[in-house]
Amino acid sequence: MGVLVLGTVTLDTVETPQNRVEDVLGGSGMYAAVAASFFDDTIRLVSVVGDDFPQNYTDILKQHGVDLEGLRRVENGKSFRWGGRYSKDFNVRDTLFTELNVVLDFHPILPESYKETQYIFLANDPPQLQLDIIEQSTNPKLIVCDTMDFWINEEREALDKTIEKVDILILNDSEARLLTGESNLIKAAHLILNNGPERVIIKKGEHGAISVTDSSFFSAPAYPLTDVADPTGAGDCFAGGFIGYLASVGDTSESTIRKAMIYGTVIASFNIEDFTINRHKTVTSDEIENRYQELKAIANF
Repeated sequence: MGVLVLGTVTLDTVETPQNRVEDVLGGSGMYAAVAASFFDDTIRLVSVVGDDFPQNYTDILKQHGVDLEGLRRVENGKSFRWGGRYSKDFNVRDTLFTELNVVLDFHPILPESYKETQYIFLANDPPQLQLDIIEQSTNPKLIVCDTMDFWINEEREALDKTIEKVDILILNDSEARLLTGESNLIKAAHLILNNGPERVIIKKGEHGAISVTDSSFFSAPAYPLTDVADPTGAGDCFAGGFIGYLASVGDTSESTIRKAMIYGTVIASFNIEDFTINRHKTVTSDEIENRYQELKAIANF
């Protein structure tokens, strides 16, 4: 079926209690596109980088089968850069710097080959860019959207317009509370449903994720990991694996949505085991299926 991903492609500097890496491949669009590629052969990425973006990073995306016709490279431009530092238990992350650079003037224009893509994931990006992609798409079957606290605080009007037009909104627990002013996550989800989406998925980090509709509730466990290297991009990998699986089977029924959440959780669990997408370079289909079966057993009673 194919997946269209809108999101950032960045150069990240990440500090953890054990290590530090600089100018590694990052970005919400990158993580989501690579995660989706484990399930679907046609992943189309819409993003922008500067002419300082390393060619070997572009090659890595191509090796994962990501179509880069929608990746714009700006001459004499600087790529988006982000830096973050994690606490000892990884539950707190401080942003050290954010340099938007070429993203500031980015106005995405979909290639003709992208416009009829049926499965669309709008990764964390300015809501007006997300709206632009929705308006340029001609045949969407499913539109999934992510957001963050910055857009909730600074671009609320545009974000509300975007939320009205999507089928599934994915956000974390603190963002759900911020968006609605409601501390109870179930109530928060239902308030969001009143604004347009058919489903809300709330990520809860090491405590898994929940899915809420007007008629259903599902709780997906997190995969139990003993060693965490870098959580950066885990939420984007969850969303990318989620929509990648849905596109691969061409179905959005309740039971398939639940399976997709588990597969998204599995892909995110591999991401956490190393910096950037290093672990994803070696992940096999057997490893993915084994972890899926483990999570299935964990949730059984």
